[in-house]
Amino acid sequence: MTSLDQQGHAANGQDDGEMPATEKDLAEDAPWKKIQQNTFTRWCNEHLKCMNKRIGDLQKDLGDGLRLIGLLEVLSQKKMYRKYHSRPNFRQMKLENVSVALEFLDRERIKLVSIDSKAIVDGNLKLILGLIWTLILHYSISMPMWEDEDDEDVKKQTPKQRLLGWIQNKIPQLPITNFHRDWQDGKALGALVDNCAPGLCPDWQEWDPNQPVGNAREAMQQADDWLGVPQVIAPEEIVDPNVDEHSVMTYLSQFPKAKLKPGAPLRTKLNPKKARAYGPGIEPQGNVVLKPAEFTVETINAGLGEVLVFVEDPEGHTEEARVTANNDKNRTYSVSYIPKVAGLHKVTVLFAGQQIDKSPFKVQIGMALGDANKVTAQGPGLELNGNVANKPTYFDIYTAGAGSGDVGVVIVDPQGRRDTVEVILEDKGDNVLRCTYRPLLEGPHTVHVTFAGTPIPKSPFTVNISEGSSPLAQAATPAPIMIVPQSIHTPPADKAKKAPPPPPKPKRAPCNPNACRASGRGLQPKGVRVKEVTDFKVFTKGAGTGELKVVIKGPKGTDEPVKVRDIGEGIYECEYHPMIGGKYVVTITWGGYAIPRSPFEVQVGPEAGAQKVRAWGPGLETGVVGKSADFVVEAIGTEVGTLGFSIEGPSQAKIECDDKGDGSCDVRYWPTEPGDYAVHVICDDEDIKDSPFMAHILPANNESFPEKVKAFGPGLEPTGCIVNKPAEFTIDARAAGKGELKIYAQVMT
Repeated sequence: MTSLDQQGHAANGQDDGEMPATEKDLAEDAPWKKIQQNTFTRWCNEHLKCMNKRIGDLQKDLGDGLRLIGLLEVLSQKKMYRKYHSRPNFRQMKLENVSVALEFLDRERIKLVSIDSKAIVDGNLKLILGLIWTLILHYSISMPMWEDEDDEDVKKQTPKQRLLGWIQNKIPQLPITNFHRDWQDGKALGALVDNCAPGLCPDWQEWDPNQPVGNAREAMQQADDWLGVPQVIAPEEIVDPNVDEHSVMTYLSQFPKAKLKPGAPLRTKLNPKKARAYGPGIEPQGNVVLKPAEFTVETINAGLGEVLVFVEDPEGHTEEARVTANNDKNRTYSVSYIPKVAGLHKVTVLFAGQQIDKSPFKVQIGMALGDANKVTAQGPGLELNGNVANKPTYFDIYTAGAGSGDVGVVIVDPQGRRDTVEVILEDKGDNVLRCTYRPLLEGPHTVHVTFAGTPIPKSPFTVNISEGSSPLAQAATPAPIMIVPQSIHTPPADKAKKAPPPPPKPKRAPCNPNACRASGRGLQPKGVRVKEVTDFKVFTKGAGTGELKVVIKGPKGTDEPVKVRDIGEGIYECEYHPMIGGKYVVTITWGGYAIPRSPFEVQVGPEAGAQKVRAWGPGLETGVVGKSADFVVEAIGTEVGTLGFSIEGPSQAKIECDDKGDGSCDVRYWPTEPGDYAVHVICDDEDIKDSPFMAHILPANNESFPEKVKAFGPGLEPTGCIVNKPAEFTIDARAAGKGELKIYAQVMT
């Protein structure tokens, strides 16, 4: 701890690099000494108020030891370690009382040098000032924990460095480096007060530096009234050129623990153009669909106001971004939004209701790169053996659920060349691409398949090509008719060769099982339960002529009954009823060949018991790309359990859940591609009854705007409806364009 003899010599607060003290400075009546004595006296009295004690003359009033003991007990929140005289009428009693106080400091490990009880009783002002300064350093600066500090940094700093560092962080607008010169015009005090409580001194930057006393008085009075910072130094003293650092530090050490009182007259001075935004979320390029776009808004120079951010997508839909106050020295806010569609977005940043500099920002949102791990490939062209040189072979690539990305196929021949095998990629629909190639050489070939620039699982594939018939022998044999659909992807060579034109269409359409697709709840890997109606549909339009066959193997390996019904337009409805739990294998063939993704494995769970929650709403049946698909989950009884949600389908879908606080929650998800989505509503790690729900998502429709539909009337009010009486309300869809109107009403239990 700082020793008193050191404090006595440095009591005027001079830095090591300053001019040595003059005789006038060292005189007993030096101005700085009087200011310091006044400041230390007021500091002591602030702490003694709770004991109804007061010091009038610092040099004399500590002489009997009672006020010194009281001060130490208030500061330490401890009692003296031994008894003392409550009525010290004799000098010896006074010496013993002061000794009790000094022994207390020693046991508290507060080091004192060159002072004894005699110096205090005899009124040695120099040593008394040093003693009080030691208490200020320990109890007001060194010991308290302050906000926004690193514990490790504090341990390495002197008390002066710690206080100066805290003030520098609090007032980033001013270069504060000391505790005397930088405070003499009073403006730094105004800055400190306003940064501790924005709005108490909002005009401090415009204060006249030639009016230091007025500036200091304004700031210190506001701090006294509304921050609870007592004026232990007078405004005239703190701006006095003769003031010492210890007096200024004593006053300023009260600010780190200051708290704003209710009802403070905060005045806001706004300059929205001085707020600035920066970060990747407002850059013209680089942001993608369904990935958080983030940036920061800094308002330290703009005044005190609310930050709002609105994001408008290419279709004109506007959403409010999430804004979080960081509560740091620069009054920054973290902003995040998740774009749901690609294209040019407009990001508007408002401060106190006005646009900040450079707002609105124009941000081009790109498509998110897909997930190669969700892509699979299979077919004879990837088998290790069985393919022959000079004979076409093929395999299919399945990209459903992987997002957006280009598919690439490169085939390396046995000689390590990449340009000898021509690759043709054909779009078969339903997120299936067929790769057709004809190897020219026998030997091991390596097939590289990538999605969005990344190899898919199991890629590269090794394919052993065996010797085939010679080209001359092939020429002597009539070639079979082969229909080659149009290529949609660039082959590995520098310039792709176009697929040969197809021959005249045969009279009878050939069977093409790869054009079939199947979807529905009954094909979902999980969620289906025993004794539930389990259905799905098979779509065969464009698949040519063939016979649909559906075979379902139950957990015991036996065939399960299945109903298949042709409903026209190449669509078949299928339905089966699992009676026991376990794995069911659904095999679907068209014309004797398996359709894509067949066989399907379905894990059937036990029969649904008592349900804690139920779900309902349009988002469980249908939706539109780029717009939220909404539904409601509500408790059936008093116990809700742990809820979870997942969406499986052609694209990733962002999910939001809004807990209404009444046992229900509103759920929204945003699909980015059309198709069938499985919506899982999970309670305590299990799908609820009827989950997964199958929602058919339609392509984006620029003719309907459901967000512009308005509904109002007594039938929608929380209270006022009567049993067996019509509940009426009005729906205004005049501005919402074209669309089908559906109304859902659910009885709350």
